[in-house]
This record gives sequence, structure tokens and C-alpha cells, in this order.
Amino acid sequence: MKLRLATVWLTGCSGCHMSFLDLDEWLIELAALVEVVFSPIASDVKTYPEHVDVALVEGGVGTSDNLALIRQVRQHTRVLVAFGDCAITSNVPGLRNSHPGADTVLERAYLQLSDSSGCLPQAPGIVPELLEQVLPVQAVVPVDVYLPGCPPPAARIRAVLEALLRGETPVIEGAELIRFG
Repeated sequence: MKLRLATVWLTGCSGCHMSFLDLDEWLIELAALVEVVFSPIASDVKTYPEHVDVALVEGGVGTSDNLALIRQVRQHTRVLVAFGDCAITSNVPGLRNSHPGADTVLERAYLQLSDSSGCLPQAPGIVPELLEQVLPVQAVVPVDVYLPGCPPPAARIRAVLEALLRGETPVIEGAELIRFG
């Protein structure tokens, strides 16, 4: 039976997903071993499925939609991997945490720094509401594996996936596997 794999993109730049694609030819081998059941790069599935074996979660939790999704991911996933520095520390998206709340960030970006036609993005159900701060994934749900890097290099991603495919907990140690940034 194939391992059910999901990749999730929260508040981040998608660099971790681009690094995942840097696995190049190994992706062909991986495709024979996994069923990709949810991913912004491999499917058009909009609802997170049940019974996921491994989820690589990129990005911090920065919006109401992110918050709902990460709770769903945790509920339906056996092994949750914080995929990249934004998922682990909130990294670059977390820079907005130095501002006093989401409203000041929105006002600065959409009113103060805009041309004369600035307006706040308000489209309930279409534009997700910003949380007061961008949170690392482990501040919201338990994380099983941490995969650092901005983005993690393909070799590091492969090392973690190979261990998970063998049914092992990845050992993340040594400069090549633990380096942030």
C-alpha cells in the first residue's frame, strides 16, 4: 500500500515547494511509492482528506484560513512535518509580528503606502482575515518532525522522506540537516 502524502502551503513564499520540485528525477521514484492526496502543486483537491500518512506543511499560520486548515491537517495526519523555517519559526512572514496587530499592517500596506486609490481588502469568504500575529505551526498544533531551511535543500527533503518511507523517524542532526536559512 502506498504512503498517502500531502503538501500544504500556509503563509509563506512557496520556496519549500519549489525545493521539493528540485528533487528532479527522484520525484519519479517517489511517485511509485506515494499517493499525493493533497498539494498545491500536484492536484486540484480543495478539501483536506482523511487518513494522510505524512504532510509537509510550509509556511506560518497567518490567516483564519491557515488556522482552520492546520487544525484539519493535524486531525487527519499521522506524521506532520514542519517544512522550512517559516513553519518552524514563522521566519519572514513573522516580520509583521513587530507591528501592533493585523489592522496596522493592513493600513500600512493598503492605505499609507498606496496611491490615492487605496482601500482595505474586505471580501468575507474570499480574502481570509489576518491573525494578529503569524504563528509557527507548533504554536497551534503538535509537530512530529522539523525540517529546517529557507528553503530546505532537496537533499535534506529527500533524507527526511526516505526515512519516513522506511517507517522510521528521521534523524535530523549534523550541519547538513539542521542548518536554518
